Amino acid sequence: MHPGPDGDPGAPDQPGGPAPERPGSAAEQGVTTDGPATTTGGPLATLRVRHAYWPRNWALWRRRPAQIAFMFLSEAAAAAILVVAFTRSTIPSGNDWINFAILAAGATVHIQLTQRQEERRRNRTKTVLIDLTAVWTFSAAMILPVPLILFVIAVIRLQHWFIARRPAHNFIFSSITHGLAATLAHLTYTSLGPHLLGPPDWSGFLREFGTIVLTGAIYEAIQIAYVGGVLLLGSPAGRTVRNVLGSPADNTLEAITIGLGAVTAILLAAVPPMVAVMAVVTVVFNRLAELDQLQNDVRTDPKTGILNMRGWSESAERALERTARSGDQLALLMVDLDHFKWINDTYGHPAGDDVLRTVAQTLDEVTRPSDLVGRFGGEEFLILLPDIDEESTWDAAERVRVAIAKLHIVTTDKRGDPATIADRTTSIGVARHPRHGDTLERLLQSADAAVYLAKENGRDQVCFAPDTPGGGLPVTHSDGP
Repeated sequence: MHPGPDGDPGAPDQPGGPAPERPGSAAEQGVTTDGPATTTGGPLATLRVRHAYWPRNWALWRRRPAQIAFMFLSEAAAAAILVVAFTRSTIPSGNDWINFAILAAGATVHIQLTQRQEERRRNRTKTVLIDLTAVWTFSAAMILPVPLILFVIAVIRLQHWFIARRPAHNFIFSSITHGLAATLAHLTYTSLGPHLLGPPDWSGFLREFGTIVLTGAIYEAIQIAYVGGVLLLGSPAGRTVRNVLGSPADNTLEAITIGLGAVTAILLAAVPPMVAVMAVVTVVFNRLAELDQLQNDVRTDPKTGILNMRGWSESAERALERTARSGDQLALLMVDLDHFKWINDTYGHPAGDDVLRTVAQTLDEVTRPSDLVGRFGGEEFLILLPDIDEESTWDAAERVRVAIAKLHIVTTDKRGDPATIADRTTSIGVARHPRHGDTLERLLQSADAAVYLAKENGRDQVCFAPDTPGGGLPVTHSDGP
């Protein structure tokens, strides 16, 4: 797992990271101004500049003290482990150097042929970025001694430095994290040897497979611990599961990449020239990952990370068609945050955005995996509940209302000072298929009418659409209608 653009914690898109720079700005050129230029006597006086790469000018020092302490302590621990592992490693053989050259060449081909795709993915990514280089670093961890593992990582990271040009402290932390993850994965793999060298029997095959899986888990766990620790100690508003750990799709992509790394190591041990095929595979896979991200961007609301209206409607239409064919029951919830404008007016729009993100995450947590959660627009959200009866619909709506009411959202006010928003109420309208409509448009209209009814009755309640038996009677407690 790699945090933020280029896998560096606190990159511009990350909470708690440095502010993004415009192309051609002074910071991008390696210097920042120390104040406005002044003139005395006509000619332009000296323009005081300071180099952005000097340690004392790093944006690192503007982070939270807990983040800074975590980064230095974790880097020190990692450096100590790397030094010990390096000094105790076996001396690389001639064959090891050949394998190193093959992996370094494959990684270079991969990076150079995909740098434009990676740059586009990096600029669009708001959480973690999976950069696919684990294909090479994980295979190095399996088959090379520690010194050459670190050399492979150095080859990869130096190329990333010239391509991405992220802040130096981010680059150092991320590089050390890569090195530690690969080294501990190597030590795990070698300690569980001997490994298969010829055609395996089934018991040997299963044991080797388990060893590789465990090695991959160690490799990923180290990165999660280091990267997740930095993000977890960052801005309170950014402390969401998605921001810290990435989405399920992100982690699936990382698992596939580690798997490809294991395949690369096996090919390198058995048929070294076949690694050239893996270089081609990684280039193609990188392009597929970009296409998948583009498709996801079209369907995802950038502010909350859940489905936007387009993505939600497409999935909801398919769910409605399945329901119509099977004769199952289905419900639609429209969730409207009460007095949301007051939050923006009182705390500022960034605080309002924090509320929307937190509510979206809460809706994901309190709904079933089969439910569809999306943003309707503004402060309204939609939840489609397939295969659900009327009583369970009431329970689900009440669960959402109560969960939002219990939120304590840590954010900032208009002056940037810490603030907490709590005790927010929600009006929820419910429509059921086919009673309130046999099309998605009619269900939306019915749910919207139920939301207005809830607001007219005093807000902070759940209302069914009026034509439901007993419809229009609000539910204001968690024990149901």
